[in-house]
Amino acid sequence: MTENEISYLVRKAIFNVYNGLGPGLLESVYHKVLVYELEDLGLEVKSELPVSVIYNNVVFDCEFRIDILVEDSVIVELKSVKELENVHFKQVSTYLKLSDKRLGILVNFNTDNILDSIKRIVNKLE
Repeated sequence: MTENEISYLVRKAIFNVYNGLGPGLLESVYHKVLVYELEDLGLEVKSELPVSVIYNNVVFDCEFRIDILVEDSVIVELKSVKELENVHFKQVSTYLKLSDKRLGILVNFNTDNILDSIKRIVNKLE
């Protein structure tokens, strides 16, 4: 599957979770339910995946964790905040670079309009 095909299924799962739960819950709740929903769609999902930092050819195990990695290619970063801030976009962009992935999806579940709260972030995606 291409990143765009995976993205379509991820968006479907996000809509299902949002329509089922609504806004206002903790990020951890959306995380658990979204993992369930993605797996129910038959996707391979890794949760809370640690990301190493390489600096001067030295690998550092840091506290960075990707919320969800789908089909070993699409990063999904979840938020439940008043509004997405620039730092959230930079976080996903950095995760993409560190993990050498090309597509990230940033979603804020604490919204009245989930459609406007799903953002694609790309790293060398054609």
